[in-house]
Amino acid sequence: MASFLTELFQSIFTPGPTPTLLVATNVAFACLQAVLLLLLIGTYSIHFAILSFLSAGLWWAINWFVSELKAAQAVEDEKKRRLEESGPGEETETEAETVVDTGDPTLGSKEIEVVEQRGELKDRGRSGGNKSEISTEDEWERVSENEKDK
Repeated sequence: MASFLTELFQSIFTPGPTPTLLVATNVAFACLQAVLLLLLIGTYSIHFAILSFLSAGLWWAINWFVSELKAAQAVEDEKKRRLEESGPGEETETEAETVVDTGDPTLGSKEIEVVEQRGELKDRGRSGGNKSEISTEDEWERVSENEKDK
């Protein structure tokens, strides 16, 4: 029992699901289900049945996730094994981007909406003077007009 607790404590700091951690998780959920069953029998409250259902779903999800992690790890190990077998000079897997040219530059995204221009645009650069002077003066005029309106 002491060795199990030691392994459990060490498995907390080990990345990934370790067998010791899985055993502890499954035992904890089994005990939780037993307690919820005893409380359901003792109180006849529907709440404990619902909690038991939720607990069972979480228990199943954790075990499913662990099995998916193991399957993904097995695939990664197989890829590494194939890469090592192929030799250092040969590369079996390459990553590349494929650019597809449709030939028609007018085609674009169908999701973008064309916005029509409304109102007039003023060209402030041609009225003489520096652009920054004109825009600064216009801004001060707007501020002055807004203060007068108050």
